Amino acid sequence: MSHNTDQDPNGLKDDAQTASSIPESIAEGVDEEVVESNRRLFVGWQFFLFAALAIGYSGFHLISLNVYPMETWSFRIVHIAGALILGYGLFAGARFAEDDQQASPAWLKWVSYALLAPALYSLVHVFLMQQTLNGGAMRIDPSIETLHYGYPLIATTAIAIVLSWFYRQARHRFNPADLVLMVCAIASAAYLLMAFNTNMRMSTGTSFAPPGISWAAIAGSLLILELTRRVAGLALVVISAVFLVYVFAGQYLPGFLGYPGLSVQRFFSQVYTDAGILGPTTAVSSTYIILFIIFAAFLQASKVGDYFVNFAFAAAGRARGGPAKVSIFASGLMGMINGTSAGNVVSTGSLTIPLMKKVGYPARSAGAIEAAASTGGQIMPPIMGAGAFIMAEVTGIPYTEIAIAAVIPAILYFASIYFMVDFEAARKGMRGMRKDEIPLFSKLVKQVYLFAPIIILIVALFMGYSVIRAGTLATASAAVVSWISPNKMGIRAILRALQLAGTMSIQIIAVCACAGLIVGVISLTGVGARFSSLLLGLAGVSQLLALVFAMLISILLGMGMPTTAAYAVAASVVAPGLINIGIEPLVAHFFVFYFAVVSAITPPVALASYAAAGISGDNPMGTSVASFKIGLAAFIVPFMFFYSPAMLMEGSAMQILRVGVTATLGIILLSGMVQAWFFGPVNTLQRVVMLVGAMFMIYGGIYSDIAGLAIGGALFIMQRKQYGNKATPSAT
Repeated sequence: MSHNTDQDPNGLKDDAQTASSIPESIAEGVDEEVVESNRRLFVGWQFFLFAALAIGYSGFHLISLNVYPMETWSFRIVHIAGALILGYGLFAGARFAEDDQQASPAWLKWVSYALLAPALYSLVHVFLMQQTLNGGAMRIDPSIETLHYGYPLIATTAIAIVLSWFYRQARHRFNPADLVLMVCAIASAAYLLMAFNTNMRMSTGTSFAPPGISWAAIAGSLLILELTRRVAGLALVVISAVFLVYVFAGQYLPGFLGYPGLSVQRFFSQVYTDAGILGPTTAVSSTYIILFIIFAAFLQASKVGDYFVNFAFAAAGRARGGPAKVSIFASGLMGMINGTSAGNVVSTGSLTIPLMKKVGYPARSAGAIEAAASTGGQIMPPIMGAGAFIMAEVTGIPYTEIAIAAVIPAILYFASIYFMVDFEAARKGMRGMRKDEIPLFSKLVKQVYLFAPIIILIVALFMGYSVIRAGTLATASAAVVSWISPNKMGIRAILRALQLAGTMSIQIIAVCACAGLIVGVISLTGVGARFSSLLLGLAGVSQLLALVFAMLISILLGMGMPTTAAYAVAASVVAPGLINIGIEPLVAHFFVFYFAVVSAITPPVALASYAAAGISGDNPMGTSVASFKIGLAAFIVPFMFFYSPAMLMEGSAMQILRVGVTATLGIILLSGMVQAWFFGPVNTLQRVVMLVGAMFMIYGGIYSDIAGLAIGGALFIMQRKQYGNKATPSAT
């Protein structure tokens, strides 16, 4: 007894020292707002003005969606116009000046202010035209619409856009050229609101359409394209420009691309309707996407993102290659909510990539793992980075069916990345993180209630609540849950979350509107139907060849574009063709959706990989090739949908279970083949056998599954006999 008494104080002291050395939190700043390089950082009254605008914009959507609904087209016009006004206020069209010497000359400022006159002139004429209609007139004099509204608006918009490219000033200053563009956005939207709330709405797309609709649509399209360039880069703008050129040049093209052609007035009088810009993409961005951006902003304000990452570190940090496995879980959770692969890489990758390098991953592998995991968040149900909502809107398939169908493919994708990471860690002898380097799991479990908003969202959706009602409940619950957490949300934090949501929404709304422009071209010119006939012709030779062609087109259309826009465009061009060759609509759209998503890690233009390379310090192209290899399963899984629809929960319970289990085993074999490791090193012959076994099990047929299981079992026995239970490096 005396012996124990002598030893206890030292033991207690050591335990106390160990406990005190364990960090409370390893993730700090995951929830911090990512500020783009061309984003203005206002101070003083300008900060409060744009904060109020952003709060008002988010609040407008919450009220319109839940309390006082607006007429559909009017709501979407205001939705886009609000994003344009906020976007031109917050995002500059050129690089910022480092000092006064680099600032633009004074004459540029005065030219910009002078442009306010014609911009305001066109806006005033909208109100005058409205008074004319209120006075009982059936329509406006076309010469007034053209001379006093159309010409001033188009000229001012075009000149102000060009001036904004050359206007440079300090980051905290506002640009008068962008003020002009904000007025032009109001003038364009005001006319469309006036016209579409009268009988003029019925004339769109005909020779009877008033010219003002076309002028407003041209100005609106220019404003959307320029804002898209500022917030998402040139890729989508260039693709949109190609499609717009096709509208007027298509009649001169040979073969299946040729068509009779459309006049400028007929096209633009119809493109700013639900056939184009106000169509499915804006329908989703103005309802589901904006609502889930508000939800994500509330989660950020209550520091739930930090908790997700800390939880992942506590759960997986000590496994071999721990930070890489943490990246998979944390990036998957965050990417599911925030809807952008590159943005997710920046938020979670700034923490996980340096830690991966610390435990032995090369910079290239660290960046590639983060890029692949963040991209996978876009295919993780229930939110799927908002892609599920666009799919539901386009196909008419209930959202809950889409979310359930996505479960097995998401498991396969993340299982692939997990085993790629695990086998690489084993091959390179990497350790996990030490116990004193990660938060205590027992402490974090006490805050597991922070998952409640996501659980409430899932439960509400499957109880039959509408997506809007479920999203609103989840958002409200995020605020309520924060009151029992260390990061309580008061009025100030709620307003900050609404401001953050308004700012975060600009990119996705601009991108969806721009994608709507492309969708409008596809629907109004019929080019989608001609692609369908091309796929039908290829399917006559080989259905596999048609699928490969559809895959390449989907990836090509998605390069350099955010997920939602990539899917929206590919769904308009490729999915109808796949449906025409006999593929079920759900399978066809999932096929297209997957390849639109993985375009973010597909060389040569891989946005997620480039963002990860910027953090890891490695070569962008090398990182994109490595992330392509890690995400290889995502290029195989869509073909599995075609050959085995049970992968999308279509079939009996036994079929679904068999296909799910064997496909997962096939993915593990495929990961081992890529990394040349199973229980130990794998030689060239064994890698070939692993590939054959993986393909058999991934194919999904009963006989191919049996053959694949036999090959996998033989490899398992061989490797166990050769390497036994040799210890692998772990945390010390």
